[in-house]
Amino acid sequence: MQRNYIANAPVLSSSGLTIAVIDPSDGQVFDHLQRSHAGDIDDAVRAARQCMNAVWSKLSAAERGRLLMRLSAKVAEHVDELAAIEQRDCGKPTRQARADALALVRYFEFYAGACDKLHGETLPYLDGYSVLTWREPHGVTGHIIPWNYPMQIFGRSVGGALAAGNVCVVKPAEDACLSLLRVAQLAAEVGFPAGAINIVTGYGHEVGDALARHPGIDHISFTGSTGVGTLIQQVAAERHCPVTLELGGKSPQIVFADADLDAAIPSVINAIVQNAGQTCSAGSRLLVDQAIYEPLLARLGDAFAKLRVGPAAMDLEVGPLIRQSQLQRVWDFLSDAQVADIPMVAQGYIVDEAPETGFYQVPTLLRDVPVAHRLAQEEVFGPVLAAMSFRDEDHAVELANATRFGLVAGVWTRDGARQLRMARRVKSGQVFVNNYGAGGGVELPFGGVRSSGHGREKGFEALYGFTTLKTVAIHHG
Repeated sequence: MQRNYIANAPVLSSSGLTIAVIDPSDGQVFDHLQRSHAGDIDDAVRAARQCMNAVWSKLSAAERGRLLMRLSAKVAEHVDELAAIEQRDCGKPTRQARADALALVRYFEFYAGACDKLHGETLPYLDGYSVLTWREPHGVTGHIIPWNYPMQIFGRSVGGALAAGNVCVVKPAEDACLSLLRVAQLAAEVGFPAGAINIVTGYGHEVGDALARHPGIDHISFTGSTGVGTLIQQVAAERHCPVTLELGGKSPQIVFADADLDAAIPSVINAIVQNAGQTCSAGSRLLVDQAIYEPLLARLGDAFAKLRVGPAAMDLEVGPLIRQSQLQRVWDFLSDAQVADIPMVAQGYIVDEAPETGFYQVPTLLRDVPVAHRLAQEEVFGPVLAAMSFRDEDHAVELANATRFGLVAGVWTRDGARQLRMARRVKSGQVFVNNYGAGGGVELPFGGVRSSGHGREKGFEALYGFTTLKTVAIHHG
């Protein structure tokens, strides 16, 4: 049975209740978590505050950097272990789970090097004054981590917060806690002081709500659904607590007739089947120049029909969805498509070795999806790609911006002027031209506009969000 990790120690929840941990590949329970309550959050916040006041705030930026670098090296030693944990807990194919663990190594490495690079400025002002700005940590930051990429989002969120001088209370999604509990243990082993990183498990409506409402939390980082993000922002506003929100998307892949299709097609497929489509930045809408619509769909259909779905340990193209309710959600979308007579181009297949009790969904390519249909407007969070054609550049921009989201967009064209025009006109926090995701580089600031949230994580830009700016004006005559 897993325990919370508070002040460098495993701790039972005060509730005495637990949550079953289910392997998505076979639907079977293999462990249990603590079902924590508000009192456990209070304990974690108190431990974090004590660490901040007594130890963490007294460390130099260089010392924080050395701790993060040691943690990066420690995680690197345990990549295979963490990947195996993630594979079973989240249903990720081996390659994806290992990539996530390696990304965590890189996040800690990047932020280790950034700790002593966060500088203020001196400002020209009136004669007789010296004016400067300082970047100061918020203090105790709260982090609500989703289940789709727990290690990666822990790295970019908690890693950035620690580098900026904060201490952290983390609430992982109840479906994906095991890897983060292990990382917290590794942090203690390399010398992180008690209370710098605290993990409290439980349900969102119990523990997540308590974390968002706690008066001892000075900043909240949340990655998840738009609806929950709205609730967190409302709760935080009651006490004027700043928030960083990354809330998902309905991201377009825009393919013009002059695109390099040999490069575009594998990227289009990967962007919707990676992690079984359970990705906020999934390229779930395919917008195609009408001049190449039919031949492109034919090629994609052939590729989709070869995609295999199966247990995470088989390391196929697609693993299971995280839980039964998520599988049902995808089925509901596909049922609506059938009712609306939206044509299906192709589907992948589930391998014979897949247990019937697993949560498997075949990748599905749909065409001629109406722009107003929910398949073109709402986040499915499954391996379902909605294709539609456009007439010209203006029409492509209109379709790309026709949702309430604005997280990521992909543009495929050899025309350099069009590349820049599209990057300007598409409403999105990230625009990738002739690629999609740029390899997931930790250096690239990430976040959304409109209903995809606000604020940025990843890269050096994240450190600004995890600090507050103080202006000092000195009158010296």
